[in-house]
Amino acid sequence: MFVVSQSLGKLDFAMIKGDYQTQNFLATLDSKELKLYPEGTIKNDKVFWSEKWGIGVVDFVSHENMPYILVEKLADDSPLNSLIDNNGVQVIMGTGSAIIRLNTIDENGVVGFTGTQLGQSAEEFIVSLEQAADIESIYFQILGGGIRGPLIATLWLILISLLIVLPIGIATAIYLSEYAGKKRFTAMLKTSIETLSGVPSIIFGLMGVAVFFPLTSFFGAKGLSILLGGLTMSVILLPTVIRSTQEALLVIPQPLKDGSLALGANQSQTIFKVVLPCAMPGILTGVLLSVGRIIGESAALIYTMGTFANDKPQILQPGSSLAVHIWSIMSGEQPNFELAAAVSVIILATVFVLNFTVKFVSKKLSKAWY
Repeated sequence: MFVVSQSLGKLDFAMIKGDYQTQNFLATLDSKELKLYPEGTIKNDKVFWSEKWGIGVVDFVSHENMPYILVEKLADDSPLNSLIDNNGVQVIMGTGSAIIRLNTIDENGVVGFTGTQLGQSAEEFIVSLEQAADIESIYFQILGGGIRGPLIATLWLILISLLIVLPIGIATAIYLSEYAGKKRFTAMLKTSIETLSGVPSIIFGLMGVAVFFPLTSFFGAKGLSILLGGLTMSVILLPTVIRSTQEALLVIPQPLKDGSLALGANQSQTIFKVVLPCAMPGILTGVLLSVGRIIGESAALIYTMGTFANDKPQILQPGSSLAVHIWSIMSGEQPNFELAAAVSVIILATVFVLNFTVKFVSKKLSKAWY
């Protein structure tokens, strides 16, 4: 409840679907034909309107607690609706763009400056703009701060990790439970698995860079990558998947196995057609625990995936998971607890949805096989 209450001011759908990186534009006017633009339908007292240039702006505080002058409305035929950059390409300063600096020229030919960069408010900006006879250039931004990239990177990480760890972990559990027997090697293997679960994750991160980097470089990765993070997480998750699968296999009644063998099925057929289907709810519980560990892991991923919030994450490129993104937010010179709390709520919501889905599937499978 505390985290949710702290996130209310930052959490919105625009943050979830938006890019993290800010886009910068430096442009000049393509058309300088001026006329009067009445305020018209704007009824919001917080919007300050320029009748001379046909633009309405508001004061805005970003997710990073930085103040900006934001475009709220532009007249269709406003000169500010027709901009070109240094390469002659048309750029659009739409609603939501942040005006950083305007270089203006008054009637006497004196050059002036106005905008967010000078620490002005929206009202002060409009007063300065109304006094301008011409605009020499305009520097504006499309603000970032969204988490779409880290969210996609996290989903990629979950998919890669589970594709690797589930076959290996389930196969190991089947071997230990059904085939291994009581041998010295089996005891050593079980001890190694238990020991593996107690190793700090940051050590796994160092191991991943040293051991798995040659493998990812073979596939074309030039440095840290989501694939490297997925390989590392698969090793971290092995004890969880093996133990949960073993426990699910142990609760299967022995008479059920004996009945299958008595009807002529061999051991392999009994395992894959009787034991595993009945143990599937328990295995899915292990999958759920694994997904929760992937979403919440940060230390190992800092070394293997990196901390760069890539807006278009690729498997062979660096990326930042949601948990690492929280670490980045809180480790800066100006930690933003409210934004970190908003990302935390998204993580909690994701875990809740996955938990509900796995429980629902487990319930359906239990009805089908018992």
